[in-house]
Order: sequence, then structure tokens, then C-alpha cells
Amino acid sequence: MTVAGRMTGKVFEPVDPQTLTLYAELRPISDDHVPEALAVSGLDRETLIREGRDPAEAMREAAAWVREVCGNSSPVLAAYPLSYDWMWIYWYFMRFTGVSPFGHSRCIDLKTLYAAKAGVPIGWATKRQMPEHLRSPRPHTHNALDDAIEQAELLQNLMAFDPR
Repeated sequence: MTVAGRMTGKVFEPVDPQTLTLYAELRPISDDHVPEALAVSGLDRETLIREGRDPAEAMREAAAWVREVCGNSSPVLAAYPLSYDWMWIYWYFMRFTGVSPFGHSRCIDLKTLYAAKAGVPIGWATKRQMPEHLRSPRPHTHNALDDAIEQAELLQNLMAFDPR
């Protein structure tokens, strides 16, 4: 996780997404997994079983971190695509802490944000079709923290984007 910025009134104020971060590799909670999907992340399941963090402990820490970095502000989860990250994060928060720091709906899909601002159909709102100046220059590594920083930079660029 990382912080992309803060809304003050109607103004988005970006912050360096490398300064406020949280990263944890969790111990698997079941034997049910798709090896091909796991391979994309570069993580080793046997290492996670031995060395991964307890999910309950990690999610309590994540919730506390979100509260700390947001202070009196309401946190909003931003992701591209939101549906994947939201399902996972919301389920883990509910399962292991009983509450999500993002409530049940404080989230924004960066794919939809781009489609709405650019005036293109959602099917055309792929990163490859976005103007280069909107995309993060970082390589897409599939490391969760790298991806969070990359997505924070995309959010910052989209918040400043005016296609007129």
C-alpha cells in the first residue's frame, strides 16, 4: 500500500508515493491456489507458508497504518483495475479485522476514471491505449508494493488530466 495524495476540498494534492508505504507477504490461508497465477507474482508458495506473515496480524497492522496516514481524512482505495484489488483487500479486512478502513465503498477504479475523463468506452481504457504522459514510467513488476507505487503515479496523473 502507498499514499498517492490527499483531497483538500476540491483539490487533489499529490505526495511522493514512495514515502508512505506498507508491504507484507502473507502466509496462505488455504491449499486452494492457481500455480500459474502465483507464478506471475514471483512469490514462492513454500516460502510464504514458512515465512509469510500471519494474515490477521498483517491486516490489523494495515488497518492501523491506513488510519495513521489518513489522520482525520477518509481513506479511499484506488486501483487499476479496482475489481481485483478491492475484492481481495476488502475480504481480508472483513475476515481478519471485522471492518474495512475503506468502509464498504470508498474506492475508485482508475480504469473508469480514465474512461470518463478521456470520453472513451471502458473497453478502450487500457494502459496501452492511454497517452504515455498519464502512465507511470516504472516497469510493471507484479510486486505488490511496486504496483501500488505505479498505480499511485497513474492516479496522480489522472487527477491532473484535462483532455480539453
